Amino acid sequence: MIITDDHMHLYNHLRLKALEQFKEAGGTHVLLVSLLCHHYDVRPNSGKDFAEVFDRHVNLVEKANKIVKAYAVLSVHPAEITVIGGRLGFERAAEIMKEALDLAGKYVEEGKAIAIKSGRPHYPVSKQIWKLSNEVLMHAFEVAKDVGCAVQLHTESYTKEGMIEIAEMADRVGLRRKKVVKHFSPPRVKEFEEIGIFPSVLAGNDNVLKAAEQGDRFMVETDYIDDRKRPGAVLGPKTVPRKIRELLERGYDEDFVYKICAENVAKVYGVDL
Repeated sequence: MIITDDHMHLYNHLRLKALEQFKEAGGTHVLLVSLLCHHYDVRPNSGKDFAEVFDRHVNLVEKANKIVKAYAVLSVHPAEITVIGGRLGFERAAEIMKEALDLAGKYVEEGKAIAIKSGRPHYPVSKQIWKLSNEVLMHAFEVAKDVGCAVQLHTESYTKEGMIEIAEMADRVGLRRKKVVKHFSPPRVKEFEEIGIFPSVLAGNDNVLKAAEQGDRFMVETDYIDDRKRPGAVLGPKTVPRKIRELLERGYDEDFVYKICAENVAKVYGVDL
C-alpha cells in the first residue's frame, strides 16, 4: 500500500533517520521540500546563489531514495523577501526570488525536482512587501506553466477569498488550478474542490478524518521540519502513516487510501508512483 507524505523537510535533527521512522510506520513515498537559504548558511546576492541550496537538497533526496521513494520540491520560500530584503532591499529581494524560481524551473526540466514552492508571507507585512510577494508568486506560476510542474504554496492562513484570489492569479498565466497545491491546508475539501486548488491537508488532530468525510480530493502532509530546537514540529515523521491506518480502522478501504496517497499525487505532480 502506498502512503505518501506530501510535504516534509530534513534539516539538522534526525535527517535520514526521520525517513527510517516514516518507513517503519508504513510510509512509502515522500515529497521533500528545501528550506530557506539561511538554513544552509547561504546569503544570496543573486538567484544563482540558490544553486547551492538546490544542489544540496537534490543530493539529500538522492540519499533518501535508498530508504523510501523520495521526490524533490525546490522552495523559494516567501519569507525570503524579508530575510534577503533586510540586507539588500525588498525590490532587489523580489528580483532575486524570481531569478531563483527560474533556476528551480530548470532543475524541474532536468528531472532533478518535480515541483517548486512559492507563496506569500503568513505574517503581517507592509503593502510594498505584499505587492512584491504577489509579483513573485505570479512569476512562480509562470515558471510552473512553462515547465509543466505543480507549485506548492506557503501562504497566509486559509480563507476562501484568499484562495480564490490566488486561483485567479494562476488563471491569468494559464496554469491549471489543480497544479496549485495549498500546503498546510485545513480539511475543507469541498471548498477546495469548488475553487480548484488542491489541498495538502495537515495530518494533525482529526484533520484527515474530517477531510475524508468530505471526499477524496486531497493529499496529506506532516510539514515535519526536523529542527533540533523543535524536534517534533510541525508533526512527527510517523504521523501520516498513523493517520492513514486510522482511516482504515474507521472503515475507509485501501482504494480510498490509494486515491489520496497515490492517484492524487500522480495526477497533481505528474509522477508515476
